[in-house]
Amino acid sequence: MAALATIELQENGGLKVSGELTFSSVSALLAESLSYFKSQDELQIDLAGVAHSDTAGVALLVEWMRMAKQRDAHLFFSNIPEQMWAIIEVSDLGQRLPLLNQNE
Repeated sequence: MAALATIELQENGGLKVSGELTFSSVSALLAESLSYFKSQDELQIDLAGVAHSDTAGVALLVEWMRMAKQRDAHLFFSNIPEQMWAIIEVSDLGQRLPLLNQNE
């Protein structure tokens, strides 16, 4: 059974991601997120609701960054969970990802 991850549009126009970002959940979440990237010129993705992430979750952030760049849209990530931040640091992505409220 795939771990549940959700993405929802907030009143402020940002996106909130919740659940587990793992190999078993990111494909469905990526597919669900496509419509947001097609319709927004600026996106802030709040990751405070992420309970668990593996490297697939970080790969999803990189893919979202690529999608935003293709559309010349502005993208920011906020409230990166500690576990995810550790993977970002080990992968040397901290300076490449557009992060707000970095957990350092």
